[in-house]
Amino acid sequence: MIENIFRPDFFASAIRIAVPLALAGLGGVFSELSGVVNIGLEGIMLTCAFTAVAATNFTGNVGLGILSAAIVGILLGLIHAIVTVTFKANQIVSGVAINLFGSGITVFLSWLWFHESQIMVLKNLPYWGLNIPNPGETSSLIRSLIIIFAHHSPMVYLTILIVVVSHILIFKTPFGLRMRSVGEYPQAADTLGINVSNMRYLAVLISGGLAGLAGSFLSLEQAHYFVKEMSGGRGFIALAAMIFGKWTPFGTVGAALLFGAGEALAIRLQGIFTVPVQFINMVPYALAIFVLVGAIGRATAPAADGVPYEKELT
Repeated sequence: MIENIFRPDFFASAIRIAVPLALAGLGGVFSELSGVVNIGLEGIMLTCAFTAVAATNFTGNVGLGILSAAIVGILLGLIHAIVTVTFKANQIVSGVAINLFGSGITVFLSWLWFHESQIMVLKNLPYWGLNIPNPGETSSLIRSLIIIFAHHSPMVYLTILIVVVSHILIFKTPFGLRMRSVGEYPQAADTLGINVSNMRYLAVLISGGLAGLAGSFLSLEQAHYFVKEMSGGRGFIALAAMIFGKWTPFGTVGAALLFGAGEALAIRLQGIFTVPVQFINMVPYALAIFVLVGAIGRATAPAADGVPYEKELT
């Protein structure tokens, strides 16, 4: 039975499921390393999942759908930055407001534009994945590796590139050093001439854009449709991945892969055990709880995370 579950297509499925978690988690990494908590990732993902499907159907172009989702994510990130950085409002309240906004606006626009709550992606869209030829008579290991890593859309490989670039940007460049400094000790960073507000604005905009890409992948690649509340708590699981990954790109992606494997396992268990499907669907969320409990005491957030910066007047 185990062999029937842990086949190469299981690991390929885990990778696909992990992509939106990884992208949204990376968004949380950028935002929180700068000192801004962004629990609005759930709402941004949901809004951008709808945006991607709507823009794709209106234009007939998947690329424009993804671009539109990223732009909307950046705009929602801008709203969060204005509220929390400029007006110094409570960051948790702002994030909750974005989540509620996303839940309401997507249903409203679905009925306004499409007259239904479930929107299918147009079936005549061109295929935009990679066309990998049949491996033929190659070894079983090569066939397995091709199944696991080769049959994905370009968004999967783009995510890998984003992870590597994010690590370099955060830990190997002056920009990353400045961003981390305003998240750890903004007073000292300000004294050195770093504009704390600008750095936080930029980090939150990046966070929104990455969450937007996560939403577009969720609707266009995983589901091929949009339906009410389809994000299903993935924004919060992405935050759990960020915490378990200790606010690092590679750690966050590793945690996302763990959650992806948990959800992929839950899908495969539905046809094996005679238990309620709701119980099996709990697997990825229960896994998130256990991971967070295990991370307590081992992961330390940036010192100024969630703390608005008040410039001292001299």
